Amino acid sequence: MQLTKHTDYAFRALIYLAAMDEEKTTIKILTEKFSMNRSHLMKIINAMVNLGWVKATRGKNGGISLALDASEINCRHVVEEMEQTLVPVNCTAPSCGILKVCKLNNVLWDAQRGYLEYLAQFTLADLIDKKTVDVIRLLPN
Repeated sequence: MQLTKHTDYAFRALIYLAAMDEEKTTIKILTEKFSMNRSHLMKIINAMVNLGWVKATRGKNGGISLALDASEINCRHVVEEMEQTLVPVNCTAPSCGILKVCKLNNVLWDAQRGYLEYLAQFTLADLIDKKTVDVIRLLPN
């Protein structure tokens, strides 16, 4: 399974916020450090605010930070919430002539289940260590 940019950017933002501990940052800084599209990232951050993962404060001293401890944000949940669909293959567009007898769809669904179960073992905290923090702090603007 290949994640969409939406989920990729969500993970990058969450990892950055976790590495910065409780220090606030801005969408502008994130877009510069990771070369992300600003409007796309704003939608992602807004979704994560609505999910309760990110806290956003407006105003002069505003910014964004994690709303939860990194150990409370499960990697499976990030994928499930950020991906528009988890359907592994679209067998109807264009219509497939072997759809009624094909076993590929079931195999892919089983693989998907295994993938999500594997991700469920990890939290955002598992993705952060001293090396990650050091590299993130050195990212150029």
